[in-house]
Amino acid sequence: MWLMLAAGLVFVGAHLGVSSTGLRKVLVRALGEQGYLGVFSVLALASLGLLIWVYGEVPRYQYLWVLDPNLYLIPKILMPVAFILAFGGFMVKNPTAVGMEANLADAEQLQLCNRGVNRITRHPFQWGVILWATSHMAANGDVISVVFFASFAVLSGVGTVLMDKKKAVTIGAGWEPFAQLTSNLPFAAVMAGRNRLVIRELVAPVLVGLLAYGLVYWGHEWVSGVRIL
Repeated sequence: MWLMLAAGLVFVGAHLGVSSTGLRKVLVRALGEQGYLGVFSVLALASLGLLIWVYGEVPRYQYLWVLDPNLYLIPKILMPVAFILAFGGFMVKNPTAVGMEANLADAEQLQLCNRGVNRITRHPFQWGVILWATSHMAANGDVISVVFFASFAVLSGVGTVLMDKKKAVTIGAGWEPFAQLTSNLPFAAVMAGRNRLVIRELVAPVLVGLLAYGLVYWGHEWVSGVRIL
């Protein structure tokens, strides 16, 4: 357990401890923006590789809750939504992405960003990861799996909050209209009447997300070594 926990802390710390602290400015001054992104990418990939390797090597004997076949329904219900959000997030302009701040330069760009799954949440990919991680935590139940998937959930959940704060500073006045129009929590802006769903904008994300889910479902045992029950 302690090895898994250490790997999880390294994974989360490598992301949040660099990109969301004063260390980022120090590295950018020393290496330049592109140099920083290169170093950060290597660090992120290395910590991810370590996390996955430890998860595959550590035995899983301790369980936090008794497994129930009904728990397997949770990922089957949530994973299609996770894929729609995650893949839909790449199908629309989003100023929360790295280097995409210029997409809020004017009112026209703002409307281009307020489309598709961005109307649901301004962090669709991160929420897709959160749904993937939490649903797999529920379906597994052992300590090692909980720590493994919780690492992704914590990183994405905390990351959305820190990302909003960072973009408010880097984008400046252009951020507030987008932040008011959208929401971090899925459907919060729609429920509050600040936004609305446009079905035609969701057709492509839904089709692509469901297709991706179908492929992963079919090849799950080949990818992860675990057959879906």
